[in-house]
Amino acid sequence: MDVENLIIVSVDDHVVEPPTMFDQHLSIQHNAIKPSVQKDANGADFWLFEGRRAGNIGLNAVVGRMREEYGCEPVSFEQMRKGSWDLDARIEDMNANGILSSVNFPSVVRFDGELFHHFTDKAAALTLLRAYNDWHIDEWCGRYPGRNIPNAIVPYWDIDETVKEIARVAKKGCHAISFSDNPALRGQPSIHDDYWEPLWKACADHQIVINLHIGSGAAAPHASMASPIDAWIVTMPISIVNSAADWLWLKAIQKYPLKIALSEGGIGWIPYFLERSDFTYAHHRAWTHSDFGKKKPSEVFREHFMTCFIDDAFGLKNLDAIGEDNVAYECDYPHSDSVWPESADLLMKTLGELPDAQVDKITHLNALKLYQFDALGMMGGRENCTTGALRKLASHINTDPVSFGGPAPLAPGETARVVTSGDITKMFAQVRAYDDQLGAEELAAAQ
Repeated sequence: MDVENLIIVSVDDHVVEPPTMFDQHLSIQHNAIKPSVQKDANGADFWLFEGRRAGNIGLNAVVGRMREEYGCEPVSFEQMRKGSWDLDARIEDMNANGILSSVNFPSVVRFDGELFHHFTDKAAALTLLRAYNDWHIDEWCGRYPGRNIPNAIVPYWDIDETVKEIARVAKKGCHAISFSDNPALRGQPSIHDDYWEPLWKACADHQIVINLHIGSGAAAPHASMASPIDAWIVTMPISIVNSAADWLWLKAIQKYPLKIALSEGGIGWIPYFLERSDFTYAHHRAWTHSDFGKKKPSEVFREHFMTCFIDDAFGLKNLDAIGEDNVAYECDYPHSDSVWPESADLLMKTLGELPDAQVDKITHLNALKLYQFDALGMMGGRENCTTGALRKLASHINTDPVSFGGPAPLAPGETARVVTSGDITKMFAQVRAYDDQLGAEELAAAQ
């Protein structure tokens, strides 16, 4: 198979929420709680939720920048490639990249909707969360059929409302939720607590995929503040490993036909993870009393889990140890790991000599089956879905890297040196401190 005939579905991308997100999805009676986008004296755009400034609006939305600026975090919509937040521009960038369909995770409301968990007024939080889902499903995913795959967030601070929201979005054609990989780190019960039983049943009843994005609970720790930031970036994907083991030992996946996606987690570590899981179960179950029935943990993993990769030749060389039905592709647009606009060409090289049947599974069939998304049908047939066909639609799109400017991790005029975890941590801390300390006069003016 050549690159022009690939059909590519990405199971991990991100949307920077546009200023118009709530315009069509809140009634007049909710105007008092409607969030808004403001611009501060430094030119930074920010959201106001419940009278408080949300975090950096364009966190890591650096696609299209010169790589020398990858340490810069956009602080305004003008400092991002338009496809980060504008749907029409996103579709054009998907075409230019040869990507047919995409699963998108939130940004300012956080991967699992955690922002709403911190609201004082939980009734308002629930209203806004539902409005977010309506915008995401009806606008971001609905306006271009076949292109964006719905991925809802749920109010999991309230299990009854979570079950209701799952039923509601399922009726709208959404078959996925973004959930914390470790809700215990969000102040909620462990996934092993009976509290979550209604959630597991609802996901099974409505055939809902549970997306666990890296950083939605557990996080890759910095080795030290003096460590090169590269060391932290290396460990980001595999930081999901602890949560993957936790979910693999979840009794509910033996009770229900749950489907769990380890979003942005990579695949190269999976063979050893499965080997270690089988060894641990066989060697320790006599005293731990774990019970997988007549199956091995690796077998249960292959029945319930989906993994994904951006560039993972080692993982694909060991595909038989992972499972050809358990691997999908991710683009990660507009984050810094994304190789846009060269995703299709680099993916073709990474696929190597895999047979066409496996290529089709990895590039799109596994993802479309998992999310019950008939992209090919909605697009009018395979001939309209290939990398070649999509790229032809984007021949007018400029994909050359550009300078967007913005804050840098090193001080102005500082001699170039290795960027450390401390540099990045300090930069983010300054942003958070400014958000938290927004003066009363500025806040009143913004409102």
